[in-house]
Amino acid sequence: MSLAYAYPLSRFEPAPLVDLNDKPTRERLSGSALKGFFKLSEAWNLRDEEACNLLGGLSSSAFYEWKKKPDRVLEVDRITRISYLLGIYKALHILYGDKLADQWAGMPNRNIIFKGKTPLEYMQEGGLLAMQTVRQLLDARRGGM
Repeated sequence: MSLAYAYPLSRFEPAPLVDLNDKPTRERLSGSALKGFFKLSEAWNLRDEEACNLLGGLSSSAFYEWKKKPDRVLEVDRITRISYLLGIYKALHILYGDKLADQWAGMPNRNIIFKGKTPLEYMQEGGLLAMQTVRQLLDARRGGM
């Protein structure tokens, strides 16, 4: 006799995994990722230096080139960073009104994670892992975790 665990049926279906190591996948996603990032940068009133830092230390000249000609294929690290940031942007707009959602990243925060810094400062200093942490925090607040 075999014992098998029975789990209740659920409508939850995990999203299919996206293989960012696959160049055609990155080619397909890069343009919309950059477009979304530039809109996020504008909504958050990011200085170019802050935007470059969030992208993993992109040079100013490369950043201006990307703005002029966004038709390019991003590396795995950069597309992952943008994915986290756009997820943060979306979560903020679900949790708060548009004005607060767009100001939140630049406001000092007393949450233990941020230690009085702004979430933007935290993400610039901590890079990809900090972005992941902020995304998880906001998803948990939304009830998604």
